[in-house]
Amino acid sequence: MGKHPNTVARRAFLGLALAASLSALAPRPAHAADLLADAKARGTLRIAMEGTYPPFNFKDPKNGQLAGYDVDVARLVAGKLGLKPEFVTTEWAAILAGLAAGKYDVIVSQVGITPRREQAFDFSRPYTYSFPQLIVRKNDRASYASLNDLKGRKIGVGQGSVFEQQAKAVPGIEVKSYPAAPENLQDLAFGRIDAALNDSLMVAYLLKNSQLPIKAGARVGAPERMGIAFRKGSPQFKAAVDKILLDATNDGSLKALSLKWFGTDASRPAQ
Repeated sequence: MGKHPNTVARRAFLGLALAASLSALAPRPAHAADLLADAKARGTLRIAMEGTYPPFNFKDPKNGQLAGYDVDVARLVAGKLGLKPEFVTTEWAAILAGLAAGKYDVIVSQVGITPRREQAFDFSRPYTYSFPQLIVRKNDRASYASLNDLKGRKIGVGQGSVFEQQAKAVPGIEVKSYPAAPENLQDLAFGRIDAALNDSLMVAYLLKNSQLPIKAGARVGAPERMGIAFRKGSPQFKAAVDKILLDATNDGSLKALSLKWFGTDASRPAQ
């Protein structure tokens, strides 16, 4: 989705045509071993993420190492499986296609669980819950309580993201898509667009760390569920990961990681 007030682009959707093609690519061959056995044989779990989406996954400017909520969750899961995490960073637009092609084992990068994606991939139980949220200029006196209020206006979204799909579903909004957040938020700050749309957890972190004259706007849309994505055909792997995440939810481990990065518990649905 650190400290680059950058990467707002995301959470996604690769589009109807690509999703349809992924459904043909994603399943593991019938003769293939369960991913759990494959990973155990290697001793590693190959984990894909963007690496440019603070506070979920990003390169710490102090040491260049990956950090963030997704990174901590990935390390927790790999450790409980007895595996060494092997991280792979890739652009969001290609991340699901890379999983379908077998370039890595899982994606831990705030992948929204949607019916269309579930046709192509398996998901763990959710480990994050959040909402779409607007970002606006600090000096903007307009009030946008919903996406409908942006009709006739320009909104910035992440290219290939679920936010892009949500904005394009509302007639009358001019949607401008960005590969990453720097250009998006700079355009917002300079008045080239009227609002940006992104994840509520990312928005809170971004505004805390950004020097741009922007502020949080209204939450718009239904809550989203994020899970670990992997190719179909590995029921043993899914059962093992689901148990790890359930145990981490029940013993407070996920809550602690969420509080560390967001200051709020995003490991359970909002009450």
